[in-house]
Amino acid sequence: MLKYLLLFLMISVTLSAYDATIEIVKKIDRKPHIAVADATEAPIERTMKRKLLKLLIGDLKVTTHFDVDDSFTKLPYEENSGVAQLAKEGVELVAKVKLEKQSSGKLVASVRLINAKNLSLLYEKFYTIGKPKRYPFLAHNIAIDINDFTGAPPVNWMRKYVIFAMYIKPGKSDILVSDYTLTFKKRIVRGGLNLFPKWANKKQDAFYYTSFSGREPTLYRVDIYTGAKKRIASSPGMMVCSDVSRDGSKLLVTMAPYDQPDIYLLDLHKRTKKRLTRYSGIDVSGNFVDNETKIVFISERLGYPNIFAKDIAGGPVEQMVYHGKNNSSCSTFGKYIVYSSREGKSAFGFNTFNLYLISTQTDYIRKLTTSGKNLFPRFGDDGETILFIKYINGGTALGVLRLNANKSFLFPLRTGKIQSIDW
Repeated sequence: MLKYLLLFLMISVTLSAYDATIEIVKKIDRKPHIAVADATEAPIERTMKRKLLKLLIGDLKVTTHFDVDDSFTKLPYEENSGVAQLAKEGVELVAKVKLEKQSSGKLVASVRLINAKNLSLLYEKFYTIGKPKRYPFLAHNIAIDINDFTGAPPVNWMRKYVIFAMYIKPGKSDILVSDYTLTFKKRIVRGGLNLFPKWANKKQDAFYYTSFSGREPTLYRVDIYTGAKKRIASSPGMMVCSDVSRDGSKLLVTMAPYDQPDIYLLDLHKRTKKRLTRYSGIDVSGNFVDNETKIVFISERLGYPNIFAKDIAGGPVEQMVYHGKNNSSCSTFGKYIVYSSREGKSAFGFNTFNLYLISTQTDYIRKLTTSGKNLFPRFGDDGETILFIKYINGGTALGVLRLNANKSFLFPLRTGKIQSIDW
């Protein structure tokens, strides 16, 4: 079993622009200059307040739709004194944030968005979060609303949970959920070797993961709110869920019941299992593509990991990538594939892994990163944001790649290492 685990880890963790055929529905001709202001008057924990305001500034930068002041200023909530001075410095929008903590323990944020040029109130909104430790999502929701007010392309992905496996030591890896900045984290599976988490649906109320702690690798489904765990399947050597259909009824899994790993389709409603690949070597990491009529997957058919595709109904296997000698992880969105490619001279020592984007319907290929080790990409629901793992300074970080702006942002994990992710 260890042989298969190490082999799959090698393949699944071994990808800044975008495909010209992706169209952004709405664009801002010019980025508005925005500043964030602390308007808090009531006593509140200073460190949390500072972190929340810094997160809001960071969120506005990650949207890539604003020119954002790097630090926040102090302004009164009701009056507009001080706003005119910001306008003289080129600021066009001011987001005033007033924080309060209710006797019940809830954290409340009042937000006013001000037109700095004429001092008019553009809108006022109120936000409440039951548990103050979840304050990152409060900041994310404020940023989403400011972004939406300007008519910029939506950034609703900011409020989604990220789920990831955190490698601690040999034989030990836990499953955690977090916000995309890793500021909020909660451990939800612990004890033993737990890897490859995958959300079960878009509601993010359940997830799948593989436990390697028993006699055979076993796939479980866990309810995120009740903690109820259900065994789905197990297999000698390998059992990993790599993709879930849009309606949540079908899983693409990698299994090795006949010694070599292949891609299988599990229909949870019909309780059926269909073998999709039949290769004497290694086929792993199946992903739905082209409206779930095809799959793309990683195979060593050329003597090294590369990207292939085939119809779910059957037929021949098609090579998708003719670049690189170790294209070992991928993710799909509609007709697009993002994948990692090793560009070092050796399989050992220091190697560069970069991310590339291709379409199943054209020969277009575009490089998304330029340096370092960028692995395990995952498309967001908008098709314009990609989450990935960045190996940096001996540790790992979550990378957020914004395709429409050719920019990426890194959020380091302070302890442990990220092994695999989904969102």
